[in-house]
Amino acid sequence: MVSAFNPVLYSNRNEMSEERKRSWAKSMPSADDRKTSDSPPSISSTSSSRKVVIKSADMKEEMQTEAVNIAISAFENRSVEKDVAEQIKKEFDQKHGPTWHCIVGKNFGSYVTHETNHFVYFYLDSKAVLLFKSG
Repeated sequence: MVSAFNPVLYSNRNEMSEERKRSWAKSMPSADDRKTSDSPPSISSTSSSRKVVIKSADMKEEMQTEAVNIAISAFENRSVEKDVAEQIKKEFDQKHGPTWHCIVGKNFGSYVTHETNHFVYFYLDSKAVLLFKSG
């Protein structure tokens, strides 16, 4: 059963200086489900016993929630990362029009150009998901 992901806090800051990261981390109140660190702000939630952390987003909250829920379903249905990415991409193409791109894995770098309000980068347990629209 897939339960809905409910983001509590998010940021669409894509880049931060190290000094700003440290000052941001110091200024935020601590919470049981979030570790205070030098990392940029993120959503941290457990959905369907999976840890979800939004690392960077330029996307409406509702669409982020949809992306996470589709990713959870894809990981439940597929075992190969390429197939997970394919399922996420195809569902977003169908629901939100072409041309979406999706990268899934544990270790990759990226530098992409995306349409405004159509980018999210998050972790689902130990796997990273990069989803964006371009083209």
